[in-house]
Order: sequence, then C-alpha cells, then structure tokens
Amino acid sequence: MNFKVSDEIYYARSGEWVQVDENLVTVGLTDFRLHELGEILFLDLPEEGNLVYQGVDFFSIESAKFIHDFVSPVSGTIIEVNLSLSDNPDVLNDDPFNEGWIIKIEMENEKDLATLMRAGEYRLHIGLKTNSLQETDFLEQMIRSEP
Repeated sequence: MNFKVSDEIYYARSGEWVQVDENLVTVGLTDFRLHELGEILFLDLPEEGNLVYQGVDFFSIESAKFIHDFVSPVSGTIIEVNLSLSDNPDVLNDDPFNEGWIIKIEMENEKDLATLMRAGEYRLHIGLKTNSLQETDFLEQMIRSEP
C-alpha cells in the first residue's frame, strides 16, 4: 500500500505530522497512522489556550480498532482547534494533510523539532521503500548511529 509522505513536513514516531511556519505548528495524523486506526468514531479534542508538552499525550481519538492517545510533538500553547472534525471525523481519512489538520500550536522552542523525523527517516520507520538505495543506506546508517 502507498501512503502519502510529504518531504515538506516533520513526523513523530507516534504518528503525528507537523507542518512548521516560523513558530506556528499545524499538527495532524499521518496517512499511515490513520490507516492503522481505521474508521474514526470520536475525537476528544483539546481546548484552545491549553498548554501542551512535547511527548505527553493530551487528547484521544477513538476508532473502530482502538484508541489513539494523541502525543504532542512540540511544547507550546494550542491556538486553534479544528472543531469541524467533531461533526465530520471522516475528513481525517479523506484529507489528512489539508482539511484534516487537528490543532495549531504556538511552539515555545524550535529545538523540539530536532526530535522529529524528516520524510526519508519516516518512510523507513513505517517500512516504505525510499526513492533510491543510496538514500536508504544513508538513512539506515543515521538511525543506527543514534544513541
């Protein structure tokens, strides 16, 4: 199966994608993670103004298969929540990288991005084939050399 992986964004190991515009971070769930979840039944969305901390879960998404604890990829303040998802959670599966965004966070420290993956590493993480053997060899070496 082919999953959408954009070279323009960051990825968390827990299945979130992160698009950065200066200190504004838009976050959603990856195509791969949504495939694992199956049909989305309910989102327990957070509130605007809440503080979030990198690596800490702060709301959940219930699917036909299991509950996904949504882990914040960065620390900061939630400045916008896509409330339309409450009425129409199918948008997550239909358009995860555009209309299916979940929250926007004002990021406290851009150093948080260093813990996230770029597209090539994420493809390896989910088992997708990369564009070239050279890229695969390089990325596998990088992953093996991480502490």
